[in-house]
Amino acid sequence: MSSISALNSLLSSQPSSSSGINLSALLEAAFGAATPGIDVTAAVNAAITAAEAPEQAWLNQQSVLQNQTSALNQLQTDASNLDSDMQALNSLTGPLSARSVSSSNTNILTASAASGTSPGNHVVVVNNLATVASWSSGTFASGTTALPAGSFTITNGSGASTTITTDGTQTLSDAAQQINTAGLGLSASVVTDASGSRIVIAADSSGSASNFSISGSSGFGFTQAETGNNATLTVDGVSLSSGSNTVTGAIPGVTLNLLSPSAGTQVSLSVVPDTTQATQAINQFVNDYNQAISDLNAEFAFNSSTNSEGPLAGDTTVLNLQNDLLGALDYTYTPSSGSTTVPNLSSLGITVNNNGALSVDTGALQSALNNNFSDVQSFFQGSSFNGFANMLDQQLTTFIAPGNGAFTVDIQNSASENTTLQNDIANFQTNYIQPLQTQLQSEYSQAEILLQQLPVEMQQINTELGYYNTTSTRG
Repeated sequence: MSSISALNSLLSSQPSSSSGINLSALLEAAFGAATPGIDVTAAVNAAITAAEAPEQAWLNQQSVLQNQTSALNQLQTDASNLDSDMQALNSLTGPLSARSVSSSNTNILTASAASGTSPGNHVVVVNNLATVASWSSGTFASGTTALPAGSFTITNGSGASTTITTDGTQTLSDAAQQINTAGLGLSASVVTDASGSRIVIAADSSGSASNFSISGSSGFGFTQAETGNNATLTVDGVSLSSGSNTVTGAIPGVTLNLLSPSAGTQVSLSVVPDTTQATQAINQFVNDYNQAISDLNAEFAFNSSTNSEGPLAGDTTVLNLQNDLLGALDYTYTPSSGSTTVPNLSSLGITVNNNGALSVDTGALQSALNNNFSDVQSFFQGSSFNGFANMLDQQLTTFIAPGNGAFTVDIQNSASENTTLQNDIANFQTNYIQPLQTQLQSEYSQAEILLQQLPVEMQQINTELGYYNTTSTRG
């Protein structure tokens, strides 16, 4: 079969609409081009690009989903941050339950208080500090000096004892190591000064219960350096004794740190709400609220450069969150009995701007915390943790709950849609585009081979026609 016949057969066997072969390009390559031939790669790529047109719609859908998912994740983060603020303000151990303690003489005594400690004033007198029992050996030339042969027995305050025996080869450091590993609640070390080295043994805790004794060979020269004594103090006129200079239990929820004895000197302690922590927590709530409102507003704002709103402008979940946050600002606390100076956010100096964001009057907030702290706490926590913080927490939970929160479900649905689109694209490539590319590569390559043979055949035809024309003329 000639190249022309083969080319005709190739073109007629696969219509251009199914195979993607460009008939015009072939004819131009055969008869109109300066050099017959086809750019197979370019031809196949052009045909594949045209065939992939439906895939672009899926890719566009994926891009929309990605933008929506990114915006949903941001709003979920905003709502989660705000919800964390509400949970903290509604907590037994949160910033509204934090306490600070001031001391009239911090050289003698400081103190701290646990969350929820009852506010109040107390008077403390520190008579004596608790001391740590200790013993010291005789002085030796150095820490590596061998101890004399013999033994000594250490008995701690609980009655447990250990005997340290030396044969004349052990050093002070060896003996200290044995004491430290004996489990007596004692610590031994080698102390060196200008006069020489000695073993110093001290109890691990202070107080009279930590006293211990040493008996045995006189060659070690042990003497008691300090007796363990309890601290003595009075709290609101009540005499107390403590084995530690860190005293708990004397005032419920308060830890006393005894620093210096001063018999007869009264130190005043004042336990009050920690307004610094409360201020920080309320300002954090306002900041996180404003971030959420800003991101929500951005979804509904018209962008003149893109002539569109945000990717979630039509999402009812986003609109619901915006409505809930703005609606929460109308909350009013009414105590079950009596009255309150803090019934709403504005009484805390918190007001709403035209764009829905909040502003804080620092002076008004500080005044409310300093003068009416219990009313501030009641506004957020109610009579039984059912105030403003609980209300907003419950609303936010409907959006961010791990299992069925509205944002959680939306994000899961977006991920599922994206997976479906990705599978459609993969199947389209595998089942249609890749086979088509293989087919076109083969067909265009075959056409290219035939086209390359055409000049030779055309030359043969012209030669034959010239021969016949010459013969006919002679005849």
